[in-house]
Amino acid sequence: MPSIVDVNNLSKVYDGGFEALKSVSLNIEKGEILALLGPNGAGKTTLISALCGITTATSGSAAIDGHDIETNYRQARQLIGLVPQEIALEPFESVMNTVRFSRGLFGLKRDDALTEKILRQLSLWDKRNSRTRELSGGMKRRVLIAKALCHEPRVLFLDEPTAGVDVELRRDMWQIVEGLKADGVTIILTTHYIEEAEAIADRVAVINKGEILLVEDKSSLMTRMGRKTLQIDLTEALGEMPGSLTEYELVLSEDGQTLTYHYDTRGEGTGITRLLQALSKEGLSLRDIHTSQSSLEEIFISMIQEGAA
Repeated sequence: MPSIVDVNNLSKVYDGGFEALKSVSLNIEKGEILALLGPNGAGKTTLISALCGITTATSGSAAIDGHDIETNYRQARQLIGLVPQEIALEPFESVMNTVRFSRGLFGLKRDDALTEKILRQLSLWDKRNSRTRELSGGMKRRVLIAKALCHEPRVLFLDEPTAGVDVELRRDMWQIVEGLKADGVTIILTTHYIEEAEAIADRVAVINKGEILLVEDKSSLMTRMGRKTLQIDLTEALGEMPGSLTEYELVLSEDGQTLTYHYDTRGEGTGITRLLQALSKEGLSLRDIHTSQSSLEEIFISMIQEGAA
């Protein structure tokens, strides 16, 4: 699949020498959902701001569908929709006029059918004549999304789109994003809710201290870096760990009812068969066993900690 966003050695240095971006290179494919993860101050918003023309990079280059973000700014910006973190709306303007005005900023003719479709999709149609100051925080967030979609962008940047909103809107957002993807829109999502990335992203990029640590398919990342955990529930509680089981580095729960064993699926063997045989030799009776895999959140945290070491 060809890329629609191409970033090459993009850097941003502020007065005083602070490097917000350090030679960032990134290629985003047409129609994919990329989750950009990183702690506060990692450079996520700076990268988006540079690509959207809000801030100017110090060095490097970037292009949107072949249009350089500096030399062909208008063509590049026409293809971009941005939902910023901050809610900034004209408080006394109606929802309908707010969305229409944003479309007009791109020199596009009024399209009431499209506007109605977007407002209905975002459950805003009943609020179309309400002033934005009368809306709840979640509804205002929806208006920001409508503004970003009104000129039919091919690349949509969502910068913490569900920060501080309720679970219902978050689920609605996931459905909207999936619908946009089905229409061929490329989506770059920054979020602090790791479950969002795990639920809807195709690829994950991790950024920290202005540097991209990795860009990888979500499923392969979780397979490659995720550990699995085997939880063994015992019929009778253990007072202490038997000496014959110390080599397995088991963790005994406080109540003595559960043993936890961590293993790596990439190894030559998991050791589970030997472990179960060892438990049998000790005369331990098992009530239940089940496995779980490391979440994307656990992988993300471990990567950030390794990068900070």
